Amino acid sequence: MRRQLPWALLAVLVLAQICYPLTAGATRAGLAVATVLLGWLLSVGHALLSRGRRTALALVAVATGGGFAIEALGVATGFPFGTYDYSGELGPKLAGVPLIIPLAWTWMAWPAWLTAVRLTEPTRGPAGARQPPGRVHRVGRIALAAVGLAAWDLFLDPQMVAEGYWVWRDATPALPGLPGIPISNYLGWLLFAVLLMTGLRPLAGAAVERTDGRDAPMFALYLWTYAASVLAHAVFLRLPASALWGTAGMAVGAVPLAVTLLRTRRARPAGDDGPTADPALRVDATT
Repeated sequence: MRRQLPWALLAVLVLAQICYPLTAGATRAGLAVATVLLGWLLSVGHALLSRGRRTALALVAVATGGGFAIEALGVATGFPFGTYDYSGELGPKLAGVPLIIPLAWTWMAWPAWLTAVRLTEPTRGPAGARQPPGRVHRVGRIALAAVGLAAWDLFLDPQMVAEGYWVWRDATPALPGLPGIPISNYLGWLLFAVLLMTGLRPLAGAAVERTDGRDAPMFALYLWTYAASVLAHAVFLRLPASALWGTAGMAVGAVPLAVTLLRTRRARPAGDDGPTADPALRVDATT
């Protein structure tokens, strides 16, 4: 049951995202809020079930708490994203920030982190033991996770601005084809993503330095987000420029992840249903 719950939440999330471009007005705004809530529950729930209470609390602290803090700072001062205002369509606000917004940071921060871990896991030594990551290795992992999260905004911001959920007071300079959103927004996302990923490991503990078979729902979430966003922006939302920018940006993590998972599956012996949980990750969710 514990292993199936993330898959069930992912299925509901996918259904909500499929319905999103087929709706309009208040229904679409409601689906946007529901999708973020589902994504938050999925990521935090997976962290709790697979790594335990410490990891889940760390994720909420750095991503949800940190996300609210950086958004409140941005609304109040214009740093680090630029000067912008939220509309009232995303629900209640605190300090000018819709309460749903920090949950979105959490939703994608966890699969972005696990994707980076999967792509940078240390190789096994002669005796079969995994080698501990060095400093350069850890820095590379943080950088990949940060880019993996920040690149998502190449899809998110154009979509949300087109819907009128927030508006930029000064949107120059902007990326080619993406008017209405300043480049400072994407740089701000990258800055906070680096801070978020840097803080996650010390607070969450060593359990977040490895992946195993239980992380398949998060890899599926990241790859689904990538593929579905490309299709939605290119076809249903009629945002071809953000489709191109997002395709290029999220490909940094999504394409190597897909290749890695495919190679692992092909190399798996016949009858093997997947890796068992790493003993180091067997953490009871009540601890």
